[in-house]
Amino acid sequence: MRPLIVPSVLSADFSRLGEECVELEQAGADRLQWDVMDGHYVPNLTFGPDVIASCRGLVSCEFEAQLMCDRPEELLPRYAEVGCEWIIVHPETLRQPHRTYQRIRELGAKVGVGLSPATPVSVLEHVLDLVDMVLIMTVSPGFGGQKYLSSMEPKIARVRWMIDDSGHAIDIEVDGGIGPTTIGGAATVGANVFVSGSSIAAAEDRAAAIKELRRLAADAIAD
Repeated sequence: MRPLIVPSVLSADFSRLGEECVELEQAGADRLQWDVMDGHYVPNLTFGPDVIASCRGLVSCEFEAQLMCDRPEELLPRYAEVGCEWIIVHPETLRQPHRTYQRIRELGAKVGVGLSPATPVSVLEHVLDLVDMVLIMTVSPGFGGQKYLSSMEPKIARVRWMIDDSGHAIDIEVDGGIGPTTIGGAATVGANVFVSGSSIAAAEDRAAAIKELRRLAADAIAD
């Protein structure tokens, strides 16, 4: 699997958000992640659908919205309407997980299931036929710039085994503290999509940073 590098817009300069999206796409981003936080499920407030809509026409790469919100079912149509091709939800926030995953598909988006560090992999049982991607958080959700939790690597490996055993083609994305020193560990145990925020945002040459992350992940996957 070719590793995908997904910069997190959470680490961008919000005063020039559209320009940042353009620069990240030109630097080689495979898609862009929007961390949507409501101040309840996680202690932060970020992007509403109108903010994402204002940037959608500036780039052609795909958008993914990670809905770290209470009652995300009510938000699904708006984030699909503004052009998020991937919608990630956290199962502990859902009243009817199966119905929510089906609804995301009905809206024309791909389904991501987000697992916070304390969320057990058992929530994936009996839903893998509805899922396009599993996102494993390698930090506690809410803020960028946190330290990578290597203790999540056995969890990544377990999810990879579950996916392979299911026979479904499902990506594993990791998000949190991903940079040159951590991406290899996540790739070795089964991840193939990597969200990176501050590591890319702080780089003088973002294209070189993305290229290096992709190389390190590919080398780890090959080994």
